[in-house]
Amino acid sequence: MRSAQGRRAASPPPPGRTRPSSSRHWPRRIARGSRILEIAAAALGAVVLTVIFLPSGSGAPADPVPVEQPDLNVAVVPAADSAGFFVALHQGIFARRGLRVRFVPAVSSETVIDAQALGEPGDRVDISCGNYVSYIQAQQAWDQGQRPSPASRGVIAADLDIFAEGSVMQPATQGLYVLPGSRLRDLAALKGQIIGVNAPGNILYLLAASVLAEHGISPGAVRFAYYPLPEMAATLKAGKIDAAVLPEPFASQAELAYGVVPLADLDQGATTAFPVQGCAVTKEWAAAHPGTLAAFRAAFEQGQQIADTSRAAVEQAMEALPPPLGVTKVTAAVMALDSYPFGPVDAVRVQRVADDMREFLAFPRFDVRQMLTGG
Repeated sequence: MRSAQGRRAASPPPPGRTRPSSSRHWPRRIARGSRILEIAAAALGAVVLTVIFLPSGSGAPADPVPVEQPDLNVAVVPAADSAGFFVALHQGIFARRGLRVRFVPAVSSETVIDAQALGEPGDRVDISCGNYVSYIQAQQAWDQGQRPSPASRGVIAADLDIFAEGSVMQPATQGLYVLPGSRLRDLAALKGQIIGVNAPGNILYLLAASVLAEHGISPGAVRFAYYPLPEMAATLKAGKIDAAVLPEPFASQAELAYGVVPLADLDQGATTAFPVQGCAVTKEWAAAHPGTLAAFRAAFEQGQQIADTSRAAVEQAMEALPPPLGVTKVTAAVMALDSYPFGPVDAVRVQRVADDMREFLAFPRFDVRQMLTGG
């Protein structure tokens, strides 16, 4: 259970050891039972919803920063990894920097990156915050000469600048879950079983593949099936999959709705304190909007600092998301939180993603520094 001060830091395991995968080593999950006073499922629809947030923060406005484009479409995954962004929205920090931010919940990183690269007026995404795996895949495709076009939506390629870090995984924020009473008691039992994940070859797939491999299970020994995160718990309940990879708050929502139990915490071994999410723009957009990007980054960094030190602020921001995205007070109180970095982008940390992609996704060698020009 998180402390009242909202601290999330966890010491890494000693050399040669990993955190156990058994659910009995998750005290937060066990203690949770005494705190849950209601059972509620969040009906998250797999739709693109656009909402303009009105500021709710207080305090004197910051000195205005000259911006070239005050109206921004920002696509963000509605998950705990995006807490810093949601705090900045909820507290009016973007507005005080002269920005009118329109939050577009991201259905998938691929769709968002495609919209960023194409820049079509009716489907414009200026800034996105999503998983590093998809950003690196899009950059590598661009480097190989691939280009997106409205007539070829299957090509996901973009020349990207990752200008800020979003989240670093902490215990219980991403995990493998099964139904209560499942015959699956440990990771070894997953051989030949179906694991639900939200997309092929993305960050959740990478985390699951890494943990499986460290426990002697080849990712090829299981079958991965793909479902949107808002539908994952119901898919597990229906018996279409045997286990599900769930990040927060989807994990806590599934526990409240269906009583799912953790089979393994993905914050272990090679993926302990793993970088999950960052924010990116195309290099072309960054060159054309330096003042806008500076203002957004400054507001985002302030949101990150608050999220990393105030659990209460994160809970309030997550509860304030519009239906069906907002979480209940119960979910907000029990969900695990990541850590939220601020300051210059840590190239060594982000490089861990590319290195794991090479090991578990057969991805070519890739240097992330080419994507950190604005970090």
